[in-house]
Amino acid sequence: MTRRNTPQRPGLGRLEPGTRQRAQLPSRIADIAWTALWVLVALWAVWSSVGVVRGVTAWSYCVGAWVLLAVALAMRVVVTRRRART
Repeated sequence: MTRRNTPQRPGLGRLEPGTRQRAQLPSRIADIAWTALWVLVALWAVWSSVGVVRGVTAWSYCVGAWVLLAVALAMRVVVTRRRART
C-alpha cells in the first residue's frame, strides 16, 4: 500500500470507551480550561494596569488581578510537573 492509498481518518478519531483518545479527553479539557482561565486573568491584569495608569481603576483591582495571575500560573506549572511524573 502506498502513502496515497493509506486511509486517512479526519480529526481525533472515535471517542469510544477504551480508546487512547477517550483516555486523553479529561486532560485535554483541563488544558483548555486552564488556558482559558489564564487568558482571562491576564487580560484582566493588563486592563486593570492600563486603568491604573490612566487613573480610572483602583490599585486594589490591579494587585488582585496580578496575584490571581501568579496563582493561576503557579498552579499550571504544578499540574504540568505532576502529570509529567506519572
